[in-house]
Amino acid sequence: MGGFLPKAEGPGSQLQKLLPSFLVREQDWDQHLDKLHMLQQKRILESPLLRASKENDLSVLRQLLLDCTCDVRQRGALGETALHIAALYDNLEAALVLMEAAPELVFEPTTCEAFAGQTALHIAVVNQNVNLVRALLTRRASVSARATGTAFRHSPRNLIYFGEHPLSFAACVNSEEIVRLLIEHGADIRAQDSLGNTVLHILILQPNKTFACQMYNLLLSYDGHGDHLQPLDLVPNHQGLTPFKLAGVEGNTVMFQHLMQKRRHIQWTYGPLTSILYDLTEIDSWGEELSFLELVVSSDKREARQILEQTPVKELVSFKWNKYGRPYFCILAALYLLYMICFTTCCVYRPLKFRGGNRTHSRDITILQQKLLQVILLRRG
Repeated sequence: MGGFLPKAEGPGSQLQKLLPSFLVREQDWDQHLDKLHMLQQKRILESPLLRASKENDLSVLRQLLLDCTCDVRQRGALGETALHIAALYDNLEAALVLMEAAPELVFEPTTCEAFAGQTALHIAVVNQNVNLVRALLTRRASVSARATGTAFRHSPRNLIYFGEHPLSFAACVNSEEIVRLLIEHGADIRAQDSLGNTVLHILILQPNKTFACQMYNLLLSYDGHGDHLQPLDLVPNHQGLTPFKLAGVEGNTVMFQHLMQKRRHIQWTYGPLTSILYDLTEIDSWGEELSFLELVVSSDKREARQILEQTPVKELVSFKWNKYGRPYFCILAALYLLYMICFTTCCVYRPLKFRGGNRTHSRDITILQQKLLQVILLRRG
């Protein structure tokens, strides 16, 4: 007995299936992460190897590693290895035992979609475990590994954004010692993530602006060691924004003032008087493809308007208005006023004609109406 052939699904039906799942992911993202972590804990309790790594039980861990039936590369619910678990709970001793038994675990990333690409080095850096970071680097852990999972992306639903590379992770947690360690082991300070953001861009987006300024200076001190035509702080992201312009768009007044202090030059000082020159590179819109002032005004962030009150932007806007804006505005206002005068005069003195279409008796009041412009022009012509 023959059956019916399945109906082919078009793009519309596929979109209807994808849209609800997308909305669910957006609305229940926090619940999804909580569920993943609950599954992780359940998996850790079920696996003796993962449990020993969590509890830093070295005797059990050594026994399991000597057992031929124990898979040292087994993974948890998030696709993490035992080394990830040891790094997550700051268990240096357990991590050293695991790396001695299976050195390849140093290079293994997490496979779960939410935390894809995360290595044990990322976790050790976030936990600021300097000794574990040093041990991983000694065993040639990759300083260029990229954590590209959805939990690491720049999104309103994510509470943190540390970029993708271990160096940006270290900069965002304000660990100068780890930053220096990573750079000494070959970390590229000019590396960019999927959005094209360098570590300087990522520092602009951090909520703790005080330490971000200090880390910004530290990273810039390492720039120039290589043969690069463009300074690190002038490298744009995929939106064409440099760190300076990104600070303006985000309304980060603390970082903006910090960057302006690096651009100021004291010309002369006389008692209480001081003359200061500011480098207006990237601020003045002349010759810029993306005008800094236009970016600030059109930004969705309300805090960005505060940049207009900062020195030297306030003085620059005032100068541009007095030099170019005000004369241009006065000319346009005069032309508009002249146009309104001419238009009003034409309307007042426009010729009239008798309207006789509705007249039924000689005693009816005759209504006057304005003549058509075409008739006026034809008679004058």
